[in-house]
Amino acid sequence: MRLSHRTATLRLAQPFTISRETATEVEVVWVALELNGATGYGEAAPQAHYGESVESARAFLDDAKALLGDDPFALEEICARMAERPGEQAAKAAVDNALHDLCGKLAGLPTWRMLGLPRTGPPTSWTVWLGEPDDMARRAAAVDPRFRRLKLKLGGRDGLDVERVRAVREVTALPLMVDVNEYWELEEALENVQALAGLGVEYVEQPLPAGDPGGARLKAEAALPIYVDEDCHTLADVAACAERAHGINIKLAKSGGIREAVKMAFSARSLGLGVMLGCMLESGLGIAGAAQVAPLCDHVDLDGNLLLAEDPWPGVEFREDGVQTPSDEPGLGARAEALSDPR
Repeated sequence: MRLSHRTATLRLAQPFTISRETATEVEVVWVALELNGATGYGEAAPQAHYGESVESARAFLDDAKALLGDDPFALEEICARMAERPGEQAAKAAVDNALHDLCGKLAGLPTWRMLGLPRTGPPTSWTVWLGEPDDMARRAAAVDPRFRRLKLKLGGRDGLDVERVRAVREVTALPLMVDVNEYWELEEALENVQALAGLGVEYVEQPLPAGDPGGARLKAEAALPIYVDEDCHTLADVAACAERAHGINIKLAKSGGIREAVKMAFSARSLGLGVMLGCMLESGLGIAGAAQVAPLCDHVDLDGNLLLAEDPWPGVEFREDGVQTPSDEPGLGARAEALSDPR
């Protein structure tokens, strides 16, 4: 197999703010794997918060060429060889997704069928990024009517997080979830979760910093389900998450790709955990990979491509029922003309 890659910049339709940063654009790495006249594609969305960058991802990809071999269907062996190299989960995810795309094209089947899964999963939420309470309410009221759920970014560290949710609840009856991105302390979390339960919030995502020793107590006393994101990267993390959460958030850029995500979902189920599927700020290529495993999940947050000013990789259909639906074309189904000359 021949591997090539290049960096691309994705511009957002509007600035996107969470507790730790504001983004107006993001850099990703597009990967192409060629074999027997077919090409599979994947996208890496490296996160500085996890010590990754486009430069480190590309360095890993240059080294990964020697790990591939000539059989794209040897997914377990290839992923095991990549796992021997530490870190760079986003780059590993790009290779894994490209392998699934290539295998699907060689077999003439969409990836979701090769995984033995249905085509569609739960509806995706729309992310209302962090802002003042009235601003978040204004944006929530103007959301595309196709969305059936809203995910509110909290963690303002100004004592107004509950007010943010209350302001949004006054303008919409849609189900609400909140994501704190590690920005509450334990006592604040216990108090806020109790207040949010009275506002009809369905669950709270990553209220405490990853590894916070108060996690088990929060799970035991919380009035709402707690899901963890930054605490849960790969299969090896899932068992420990059961001690501090009611569910996990799987993201391909953290897990290393589709294959690991499937393992994580089944492991979480065996432990009685709920399963959420999330994303980074990604193009339709990255979202297409995640959409293949959405049927394994209870909650889906795959709006990364919908936050872009222009999606260079069409192929995922955002339906009237709010579901991000993968193509029925072979592989991931994202259109490949955007990467006609990878470098």
